Amino acid sequence: MFDPPITTIGTVIDSPKPKIYHVSLPNGKVLIGHIPKALIHLHERIQPNTQVNLELTPFDFEKGRIVGVVEP
Repeated sequence: MFDPPITTIGTVIDSPKPKIYHVSLPNGKVLIGHIPKALIHLHERIQPNTQVNLELTPFDFEKGRIVGVVEP
């Protein structure tokens, strides 16, 4: 059985490693966001305080996939 991902918007806090980010959700929770290889071009656009689109699995809210940057 396949559960669709949960999508949300978060704000990047910092980047402890290349392509890995600490992201704050609107409810205050901080999680680890990563960029998939197919979207590696986003790495250059993501800085602290950048808003990003995230996908989370319904089973693990500790990490998420960054799938885009929210345009201001």
